[in-house]
Amino acid sequence: MKGKVKQVFLDPLGKNNPVFVQILGICSTLAVTNSFRNTLVMTLGVLFTTTLSSFTLSIIRKLIPSRIRMMVETLIIASFVIVVDIVLKAWYPEIWKQLGPYVGLIITNCIIMGRAEAFALNNTPGLSLVDGLASGLGYTYVLLIISFFRELLGSGSILGFTVFGDWFTKWSIMIMPPGAFFMLAIFIWVVKGLILKDEEEVKK
Repeated sequence: MKGKVKQVFLDPLGKNNPVFVQILGICSTLAVTNSFRNTLVMTLGVLFTTTLSSFTLSIIRKLIPSRIRMMVETLIIASFVIVVDIVLKAWYPEIWKQLGPYVGLIITNCIIMGRAEAFALNNTPGLSLVDGLASGLGYTYVLLIISFFRELLGSGSILGFTVFGDWFTKWSIMIMPPGAFFMLAIFIWVVKGLILKDEEEVKK
């Protein structure tokens, strides 16, 4: 049992990562990663939603009629997203305004619905909680790495703190939509082309 829990937790962090392996959740990867702070808030919202929606759906999975399965999943996911939206609006209104509609669009994140369909409806609540948490963490660290380099190179700062002085020429393209494509492509190339490839060769 411990081995299965470990595998369920580790897979989304590496060889089955939702972003650079399954290529899911790309919309938010391209939309919010020009700011490290906004990315952190967004990913925490997705982490919260993924974890609790998978857990909740697994608890009631045997009570859901198959003909309304998707509607129930969407309702549960939307409920947790509304909680995230209310908390942000109440406690962090500036960030809430900057993120705009992207908080609400967490509902449409393929990772959340994908884990609900592929895992939560077929496994116990405990394993589903672990899977949801791991999938959220896999999504989170990828976006944070991308946003770190985009903000650093595009603005010369991180979280409002200046890293590079006046001598540094800011790469404006990094805080523009094309910068997200470049950074995501580079990240996927490094991980899948170098790191995961080396691991597979070692196993052989």
